[in-house]
Amino acid sequence: MEVIGKSVPKKESWDKVTGAALYTGDRTDTRMLHARMAISPYAHARIIGIDTVEARQVPGVRAILTGAASDVLTGEEIRDRPILARDRVRFYGEAVAVVIADTEVQAKRAADSIRVRYEPLPVVNSPADALRQDAPLIHERLAQYEKAQGVIPIPGTNIACINKLRKGDLNEGWRTSEVIIENSVSFTPSDHAAMETRSAIAEIRPEGHVHIESSTQAPFAIKKYLGRFFNIDPGWIVVTAPLVGGGYGGKAAIQLELIAYLASRAVGGRKVKIINTREEDMLTSPGHIGLDATIRLGSTLQGKIIAAHIVYRFDGGAYNDKSSDVARAALADCSGPYSIRHLHCDCFTLYTNHPYASAFRGYGHAELTFAIERAIDTLAEKLGMDPWELRMRNIAVPGDTAPTRDMLTSSNLGDIKTCMQRLHALSGWDEWKVRQVDAHKIRAKGISCFWKNSSFDPNATSGAIISFNPDGSLNLETGVVEIGTGTKTVLAQMLAERMKMSADKIHVKFKVNTEITPEHWKTVGSRGTFLAGRAVLKAADDAIRQLLNIAACVLRADPDDLELGWEHVYVRADPSINVKVRDICYGYTYPNGNSIGGQIIGRGHYIQRRMNHMNPVTGEGTPGPEWNVGAQAVEIELDTRDYSYKLLKAISVNDAGKVLNPKGALGQVMGAMSMGLSFANRETYLFSDSGAIYNPTLRDYPLIRYGENPEYVVEFIENPCLDGPFGSRALGEHGLIGIPAALASALSRATEVQLNQLPLFPETIWRTKMRAANDPL
Repeated sequence: MEVIGKSVPKKESWDKVTGAALYTGDRTDTRMLHARMAISPYAHARIIGIDTVEARQVPGVRAILTGAASDVLTGEEIRDRPILARDRVRFYGEAVAVVIADTEVQAKRAADSIRVRYEPLPVVNSPADALRQDAPLIHERLAQYEKAQGVIPIPGTNIACINKLRKGDLNEGWRTSEVIIENSVSFTPSDHAAMETRSAIAEIRPEGHVHIESSTQAPFAIKKYLGRFFNIDPGWIVVTAPLVGGGYGGKAAIQLELIAYLASRAVGGRKVKIINTREEDMLTSPGHIGLDATIRLGSTLQGKIIAAHIVYRFDGGAYNDKSSDVARAALADCSGPYSIRHLHCDCFTLYTNHPYASAFRGYGHAELTFAIERAIDTLAEKLGMDPWELRMRNIAVPGDTAPTRDMLTSSNLGDIKTCMQRLHALSGWDEWKVRQVDAHKIRAKGISCFWKNSSFDPNATSGAIISFNPDGSLNLETGVVEIGTGTKTVLAQMLAERMKMSADKIHVKFKVNTEITPEHWKTVGSRGTFLAGRAVLKAADDAIRQLLNIAACVLRADPDDLELGWEHVYVRADPSINVKVRDICYGYTYPNGNSIGGQIIGRGHYIQRRMNHMNPVTGEGTPGPEWNVGAQAVEIELDTRDYSYKLLKAISVNDAGKVLNPKGALGQVMGAMSMGLSFANRETYLFSDSGAIYNPTLRDYPLIRYGENPEYVVEFIENPCLDGPFGSRALGEHGLIGIPAALASALSRATEVQLNQLPLFPETIWRTKMRAANDPL
């Protein structure tokens, strides 16, 4: 191949490095109004009254909205969330009121002048709190909420959803097990911390069209749900999405767009912009889900795992939104990449008084992998077996079945064993696993392996349109939002490869406009390359067919005898007979002036085959198309005096199916590895006993910084997925998934205690070490 497999620079690179790229927050308009929020200082409280008198006196104020402005309940899985809090607040930072004013400064001043009287209520501060018999109910009307298929709440409790998976006979599994271990893990919610904070602009035009511009990963979902929530026909809603400055799943949620719409409606349809400060982005918008999990494994003395019982208690926060779907994705792959005959999983999505959860890079899989991999290490320790060898003895291979009972094949399952073998060599696993450097320094290695099936809606679709320019170059338009992954560049490579032309001749449209752009379900789940790639290839085939038909008339040949390549159409048997693409792509004019054809426009679309909903009682179903896999390792150096440590090396071996853009793939995996390390060793919300968040700024919520990153080693193997474009597999999330587990494995080996609580602060390690005899965490 001439283009696929080459490191083509991102199409948007020049705009980004020169500062010419425009994001939603950059939009200005002299007639634009600005909105700012008043937010709750309580995690759970009844709203007694809201005094806006002082706020209305601030110059420039056009309107003030409270929960009384709309009784609409929103949410994709359960419609349980008011746009602005009504009657009570359920998490620290929930929006209570919105001020619309001429300037942002005026709106902020007025928002700070709003006086709200609260009656504090008892707080549910963890999954354990949520399950207490005497726990305060966060949603008394849970039975009355509208819910999506497969969502099973338990009214009268804080259980937003319960799903189960049943495979094999667990009693038989325990009976035949010679060794049984149990391990528990936990971590609290955290933030996405994307560089660009969320923002939205709304306008209701005089003729009735609703225009939304948003920093979103899901413009078509905004169009769908805005119409559903407010009974607006979809044709009257236009959503645009420019470049997005990082999303990691957090910008797939729909939140500020609804506030902006209410604000515009309150001021006669005028354009209103709302943009989060960093603190607001961390407090008011959805974050990363938390988890408490218990894993029980049974195996033979030789290390063959026979039985597993897994209990997930996901901290979904104050509203369900996508948390139950994240939990369901974890349920579907709950065993990790291991073949376990007898497998039961109980998966609870719980309401707490924490910020509600959205998708996060990995969509439940970094979470499940941390749980299962820590249990695997615990089992290896009890068996006295090498952790790498234990994994190799249990890894799933073609012919096994997934937890959902799907048959695994060489196409739909990545090659985990080869990934593990390469990791073994790259990490020098047999050379040493832990060693003393000096009197106070210990070096240690940890490993993990993972899989991920990209769960998405069974009717998720993607479309593509390509059109020719008179010079023979092509325009490419898809509904994929460019969030920094380089997906649109890879799609341009696919198109160039199919058309047998240079990628430089492909012009990509980055801004998505739901009025004219073909729909792409959502830019989530590492599905952009797969879904949109298949659609682009179909559009290319459509355009090629049209080109050959016109060329057949010009060259007086059968279309089947023609070949497209490098901006010409040739007669296959005699390439000296040809016509330039630029001479026919806008139609062809004969010497006498007669013309045929016209501008060639190709179209294509794709829906993933044989997708269906999981059975919420047994877990049977096909929630995703293929399992993409990898193996990872982390090497650390620990100082035993204060339990501080350095990150020395991180290794990831991924089955890419086919590497489409080597430099792009490397950047994706390395970036995800860094994100996984940051999440695992420092990122978390620090909650007070009353549910307040102590650290809603990047000063107090420290991300991994320059100079703190380890050496990264990334390698790809290529075991093609036959359904994927050019055999490719997903990569966008997969560098993150096993990293937290590998880090915990390394630190556990260095400290000689099992570390099962994230993040792995030195203080957390110290507390665990000092209380190892009686502290399971």
